[in-house]
Amino acid sequence: MVDLLQNLRITGIKINYLFVCERKLWLFDRGIGMEETSEKVFLGKLLDEFSYPKEKKKKILIDNLICIDILNEEEIREVKYSDKLEEPNKMQILYYLYYLKKLGIRKKGILNYPKQKKREIVELTPEKEKLIEDAIKKIEEVVGRENPPPVEKKRYCKKCAYYEFCFIGE
Repeated sequence: MVDLLQNLRITGIKINYLFVCERKLWLFDRGIGMEETSEKVFLGKLLDEFSYPKEKKKKILIDNLICIDILNEEEIREVKYSDKLEEPNKMQILYYLYYLKKLGIRKKGILNYPKQKKREIVELTPEKEKLIEDAIKKIEEVVGRENPPPVEKKRYCKKCAYYEFCFIGE
């Protein structure tokens, strides 16, 4: 499965985007990145960079595919700006746990929302492994399409970095 993950170039961001918006995933896969101009993305990066300054291992890149915010002996941690997209955030850290398990490394996961002073423990169970495997197949299907998925108006679209790209002319 690790070879499949390498071949598909599945990153944590792609897992996250699958659960946010398939169109965003498709565009991102094609190198159409709108995040550089997003204020929300910038604020999230600042929060990530300056939160938990005492942690020693931050931003650990594995196989040039997954980038773990914080790593220690027992756990991996992801730092998120908000819990508004809780399911995509959970799926992203579950994917990291899944990937590490395929490498023979077992950890528990923690989602940190420092702005809200909230943390959530995330554990990889057999049921959640199946969800990740289904998500990997779905990503393969979405990015394999010739054309992008149609625009789907969601409650958080106006805060998305791709908003103008998708809704220009509306």
